[in-house]
Amino acid sequence: MAVSPSMEEFLKQCQQSGDAAYAAFRSLLERLEDPKTRVQARIFLSDLHKHVTDSDQCLQKYHFRIQDIFLEQYEGYKGRKKLTMMVIPSIFIPEDWSFTFYEGLNRHPDSIFKDKTVAELGCGNGWISIAIAEKWLPSKVYGLDINPRAVKVSWINLYLNALDENGQIIHDAEKKTLLDRVEFYESDLLAYCRDHDIQLERIVGCIPQILNPNPDAMSKMITENASEEFLYSLSNYCALQGFVEDQFGLGLIARAVEEGISVIKPMGIMIFNMGGRPGQAVCKRLFERRGFRVDKLWQTKVIQAADTDISALVEIEKNSPHRFEFFMGLSGDQPICARTAWAYGKAGGRIAHALSVYSCQLRHPNHVKKIFEFLKNGFHEVSSSLDLSFEDDSVADEKIPFLAYLSGELKESSSFPYESPAGSKRFRNLIADFMKIYHHIPLSSNNVVIFPSRAVAIENALRLFPPHLAIVDEHLTRHLPRQWLTSLAIEGTENYDPSKDAITVIEAPRQSDLMVELIKKLKPQVVITGMAQFEAVTSSAFNQLLDITREIGSRLFLDISDQLELSSLPSPNGVLKYLAGTRLPSHAAILCGLVKNQVYSDLEVAFVISEEEAIFRALSKTVEVLEGNTAPIRQFYYGCLFHELLAFQLADRHPLAERECEKAKSVDAIGFASSAISVLNDSELSIGEEEKSSLIHMDVDQSFLPIPSPVKAAIFESFARQNMAESETDVTPSIKQFIKSNYGFPSNNSTEFIYTDFSQALFNRLILCCIQEGGTFCFPAGSNGNYVSAAKFLKANIMSIPTDSGSGFKLTDKLLNGVLETVNKPWVYIAGPTINPSGLLYSNKEMENLLTTCAKFGARVVIDTSFSGLEFDLEGWGGWNLEATLSKLNSSGNPLFSVSLLGGLSLRILSGVLKFGFLVLNHPSLVNAFYSFPGLSKPHSTVKYAIKKLLGLNEQKADLTIAVAEQTKKLKSRSQRMKETLEKCGWEVLQPCGGVSMMAKPSAYLNKVVKIKHSPDDDVKNATTYEVKLGDSNIREAIVKSTGLCINSGLWTGIPGYCRFTFALEESDFERALNCIAKFKDLLSN
Repeated sequence: MAVSPSMEEFLKQCQQSGDAAYAAFRSLLERLEDPKTRVQARIFLSDLHKHVTDSDQCLQKYHFRIQDIFLEQYEGYKGRKKLTMMVIPSIFIPEDWSFTFYEGLNRHPDSIFKDKTVAELGCGNGWISIAIAEKWLPSKVYGLDINPRAVKVSWINLYLNALDENGQIIHDAEKKTLLDRVEFYESDLLAYCRDHDIQLERIVGCIPQILNPNPDAMSKMITENASEEFLYSLSNYCALQGFVEDQFGLGLIARAVEEGISVIKPMGIMIFNMGGRPGQAVCKRLFERRGFRVDKLWQTKVIQAADTDISALVEIEKNSPHRFEFFMGLSGDQPICARTAWAYGKAGGRIAHALSVYSCQLRHPNHVKKIFEFLKNGFHEVSSSLDLSFEDDSVADEKIPFLAYLSGELKESSSFPYESPAGSKRFRNLIADFMKIYHHIPLSSNNVVIFPSRAVAIENALRLFPPHLAIVDEHLTRHLPRQWLTSLAIEGTENYDPSKDAITVIEAPRQSDLMVELIKKLKPQVVITGMAQFEAVTSSAFNQLLDITREIGSRLFLDISDQLELSSLPSPNGVLKYLAGTRLPSHAAILCGLVKNQVYSDLEVAFVISEEEAIFRALSKTVEVLEGNTAPIRQFYYGCLFHELLAFQLADRHPLAERECEKAKSVDAIGFASSAISVLNDSELSIGEEEKSSLIHMDVDQSFLPIPSPVKAAIFESFARQNMAESETDVTPSIKQFIKSNYGFPSNNSTEFIYTDFSQALFNRLILCCIQEGGTFCFPAGSNGNYVSAAKFLKANIMSIPTDSGSGFKLTDKLLNGVLETVNKPWVYIAGPTINPSGLLYSNKEMENLLTTCAKFGARVVIDTSFSGLEFDLEGWGGWNLEATLSKLNSSGNPLFSVSLLGGLSLRILSGVLKFGFLVLNHPSLVNAFYSFPGLSKPHSTVKYAIKKLLGLNEQKADLTIAVAEQTKKLKSRSQRMKETLEKCGWEVLQPCGGVSMMAKPSAYLNKVVKIKHSPDDDVKNATTYEVKLGDSNIREAIVKSTGLCINSGLWTGIPGYCRFTFALEESDFERALNCIAKFKDLLSN
């Protein structure tokens, strides 16, 4: 065993240099750590303390100092009034900064640290960690510091205070020692706790808050052997951390707070010392925007340390409008800026700054933890936009859980699954459960249909049951088509013509007795009304409305939007009370628009409740035909609100009462429109899923490919932000640039840009404009079947333009010319550059020829780019630039000629849940006609923010462009595999050049009589077998029933024999789809 040095030898070594002094103490620490030499080593420390005493001369001569820190009235166990502490020049020396912090800790009640697990960040020589353990008896204190020498000195100080002057252990009231309670580790902030999975109840810290004036110095490796100057600078300065708070020198504290969120227990508390230099508001906001409630425990002024260079703060002031706060001495009360303080200090003045101790606690700990877990998973950039500070607790209680839910969904889902047009199954279940638990109404998801808004639900209902006369509550007519509200075609008047399909809407007051009187006199086929607040408390007014509408055979849609409360203590609701005891009659439905959230007054979603299966199915299909779907984001938001109301409830605690059925049958109410019946029965809309089915959807225009990280970041950021400027959600400049750079489509000051979630809703408004003009809508054979179905549903005059296999079923100017010669007021639909469903491309020259032909006949052209932007076989294509062609045709062609550009960005930017459609109109009369149909559901501001951001990334050729290029490459590979599989199985394939769909003809199977075995969910026992002769009318059904694969047949594509397959599926679904194609071939072979 090495012989211990004598006092003289020890001091002689220390006298050589700071590094030599540190080496001497490190050897002494080894002796303290060894139980055999511990007592002697501690006695040596006592003798050393007596020998050198506490003075600045000792620090200068021997490069160390041992001093007593007096706790005064804050004495520890057995009245200990002081701690004895050793320091060396390369670590932080206790001063006003840390003493103020300890005073702030003392502002808390004694119980704050008792039996708790605590971490101190930036522990320096360890005195605060030891003082906490001494005074409050925590379970464990982890003293953490990035400076390795600080950690060694802290251990020495721990032994210095855990053992008395004779080397004997000191026990506290619980028979434990400081050695049991305190440990010190080298750690970059909370890395040690994170890496060892230590969950903390308290985090305290004094952390540097001034940027190093020499940034290069901070990039050095931190080792025990680094220079004294560098190691000491770690206690005064911090480096840039990549946080927005860097601009105030608070980046390191910001990182500490975010790291703390991941390791602190839900009810944990963080306490930080904050120099008031950036201003008190900035300091508080650092915590509040991360979801903390903040209390200022203590504030004082301290003299700015003479060895700290504040020139970095002067530089920040020079480059930003922010002004730091300093004072001229401790008595100064007027703040001065950093530049003035720097000058005053250089001239010999003493500058001071405020010093505050903040205690903060997460207001929604589990939710905030989930949010930051998402952000650290590759989304750190978004954290600068996060703002969880709310003056109103009710806003915080709504928004923070939603952000947690959204972050969870974005983190765990690479893509989002297919959802029925009736709405997300989860969201419909939540609404049904809310009705069940809070209002005792036994509903299921199959009684609930989701709509983008209340106005859309009302218009869709009136188109499904098109009445000659409808009475609508005056509060609900604002978004109905102008013609409906101005028509005078009422039965018994000279304007009435039963042969015409015109809908007349009469506005009515909301008061039930007046409404009943109007219904009796006018006998409308449909009544849509809300209820006055005073009448909604009981069910008598609702009963009256049910009775009168039943009596005359009217359909009743009752709006409860104003009365439905998303609250755990909802007020009495007469309508819902009635439904708890009586089944909803077949002629009635409940309508509810959800707009009552605390955060977004413009975020809406609506639902309709019907207990008639036929009406549920018809309304679901109506959404699909007329709207496309309801944006997932709307359903996410309100789904989260419902979930929060249901999460704490015990399931099935109150058995539901038996309900009465309707007492009397109504007179036959108006049925579905004949055009609606035809479309809903015969069109190939999406196939409804059974409860446990797992269909593969190659029949929907959606991408189920992984959502790129930039898209997830933009979605989250759009909701995380607060107080967005109007310019940040104004997508028009970005869309202008997008259509110009991608298609050369011109726009000017009179160009109208219109937005909605799904481009289908915009297209249907154009169909209505065509009908209003008395035009004929011309679709090339091989167009989007859903669009054709919508035109039929809306009773438009339709013409099919023949196409042939020689051109890949593309429209040619010759074929177009032949049709337009026979049509009055033609409207022409062209999908391009990528054609849906074939996936072929129109070249710029082909478009020029088609547009020239259209101009000759004064046609209104609708170019649909919704399925473009994912072109993968570009050989000989060259892209589009329509500017010159359109400029020439607009100036010299027929004045009726116009070109409207329809588009959607969901496929193009692989956005999954982010839905956005746009329409560009250049013809004034068309703009006026379009706005006569005002019920369009607009994209929410968060969607517009995200889309604008993503279009900006697209222009910058950033990560998003790379992600889209990778996915496009994958689509090309998929199309090749699909082609090979289909051809092996007897299909003729039309090879696509872009997009997410392709066409193929089952030549080997058409007109063959085959036996199909239908085994639902692979239930072989209950399988049924039937014979069919395969053709367009049944091949879709045959494939889905025998394999579970959903495709579209020639009835959808408009080209006899040719089926449509979309292949942007999730990876495992794509593999299953290929197996299904092979399985169908095997079934037929057998």
